[in-house]
Amino acid sequence: MLAKRIIPCLDIKEGRVVKGVSFLGLRDAGDPLELAMRYNEQSADELVFLDITASHENRGLTLDLASRLARVLFIPFTIGGGISTIEDIHRIVTAGADKVSLNTAAVKNPTLVSQGAERFGSQCIVVAMDVKKTGDHWEVYTHGGRTPTGIDAVEWALEVERRGCGEILLTSMDQDGQQSGFDLEITSQISSRVNIPVIASGGGGTVDHFYDALTTGKADAVLAASVFHFGTLPVPELKQSLHDRGLCMRLVTQNGNQAGA
Repeated sequence: MLAKRIIPCLDIKEGRVVKGVSFLGLRDAGDPLELAMRYNEQSADELVFLDITASHENRGLTLDLASRLARVLFIPFTIGGGISTIEDIHRIVTAGADKVSLNTAAVKNPTLVSQGAERFGSQCIVVAMDVKKTGDHWEVYTHGGRTPTGIDAVEWALEVERRGCGEILLTSMDQDGQQSGFDLEITSQISSRVNIPVIASGGGGTVDHFYDALTTGKADAVLAASVFHFGTLPVPELKQSLHDRGLCMRLVTQNGNQAGA
């Protein structure tokens, strides 16, 4: 059985980590390098760094951040935001990132997903989906949640899987920052339809929320920000609690190493 993963997310704006509610009302959460090192010490399974305004403001990549992270982290990390070409992917991976996250660029140019998977391997390509419920379905949004696309979330998930992406990062804009629970319905719908890992994002506030996303929601991993950044739910405590409830988690052993449990 594959271990479930706990992934802190660091949303970057102007070089600082920020966090809001439903993508609005951003507040400062700290220095990205300092937070990354904290999560490295806490044995988070992975980290995700998203430059949340890069596509909207048409800015370039945070290559310097990637190279600095690669020097201090011992866990895999993903970087997204402003990645729109194969050359961008090459630069960010060369700088040290293990994976890249494509969102707006994937919707604008789905071929980028196919080309990226072919050149760098599916395991390197994560497609991030920001979704909001519209009537009886969920719609994909781009540009940091600013632009509706009219694209159905389930259909988009199936398409990017066909194009070779290795993982889907699914964020519910309705639940983002609310700490009231993940959107189990859309998470379960997509997890049940695709054969690649799905990372649930948006709404984590308690151990129960994370447990539900990994069981009822059928997610392979859970991503969160507020509860980790502000110390509400430390990563080691969360992983131990989920393990105690019967989930397979990578726990820190007495010698500091991680072990499947």
